[in-house]
Amino acid sequence: MAGRLEGKVAVVTGGSRGIGAAIAEAFVREGANVVISSRKQDGLDASARHIAAVTGRADAIDSFVCHTGDPAQVAALFAHARSRFGVVTVAVNNAGTNPHFGPMLSLTSSAWDKTFEVNTRGYFEVARNAAEGLIEAGLPGSIINITSIMGMRAAVFQGIYGMTKAAVISMTQTLAMELGSRNIRVNAIAPGLVETKFASILIDTPEIAARFNERSALGRVAQPAELAGAAVFLASDEASYVTGQTLAVDGGYTIA
Repeated sequence: MAGRLEGKVAVVTGGSRGIGAAIAEAFVREGANVVISSRKQDGLDASARHIAAVTGRADAIDSFVCHTGDPAQVAALFAHARSRFGVVTVAVNNAGTNPHFGPMLSLTSSAWDKTFEVNTRGYFEVARNAAEGLIEAGLPGSIINITSIMGMRAAVFQGIYGMTKAAVISMTQTLAMELGSRNIRVNAIAPGLVETKFASILIDTPEIAARFNERSALGRVAQPAELAGAAVFLASDEASYVTGQTLAVDGGYTIA
């Protein structure tokens, strides 16, 4: 039986661990060919080996080192994916950074620049490369931006991170309008608190984790694999009439 993503070629940034690795694994299971990227080859190698082992599709997973804040490296990533598997039809923007945790007034200019470079400039460059390749080939496609519930409301002690994620939601909606006539869908997923290395400072701070769990309907943090199903849906033809949307996968936190 063919998977829901059979014949699709995907790029997943931040694919060496956490949410990105979980999405890449789910994509391969569903029949896609996938290139994962991050800034360190050793992490990519470990992730690719794991995905190959658990899916039995070693020929469907590849990796490429890329700093998404550098437009030239993003272009090289897409050129590599195209040479390996063909035109990229699904792009998942997941690589992110959050170097500042504390009051916004204590934010340094270097933390500001780094956060916007990766979380907004990087997302745009990936989306642009994906869209341009699809338009040139005359193919439909899906761009999925991993944002955050911190972009949907006040982000206390994570202000700069929340600002960039709010910008991603805006970018998602604008690109959806601009690319819809080309049959390129653009959507976002807004996770709540997920048990990853990236979110460890939050999960390992008892009062923060407790406050999240008390407020969320499900009363717990998520595992990375619990985000993958939403990404598979948005990448698949099942979501052919879904664009410009931000899907909160947050255990009911934002409804409280």
